[in-house]
Amino acid sequence: MKSLLWAIIVILVIFWLLGFTLWHLGGIIHLVIVIAIILLIFNLLTGRGARV
Repeated sequence: MKSLLWAIIVILVIFWLLGFTLWHLGGIIHLVIVIAIILLIFNLLTGRGARV
C-alpha cells in the first residue's frame, strides 16, 4: 500500500511539473499538486513513511 501511495505522489508531481512547464492545463494543475501534497502529508502522519 505504501509503495502505491508513493507512486501516486510521484506521478502527480511529474504531471504538475509537466503542466507547469508546458502551461497547458492552467488552474487544474494546481489542484494536482495540492492532491500530491495532501497524500504526502497523509502518508507521513499515518506512519507509513519509507522504512530503511
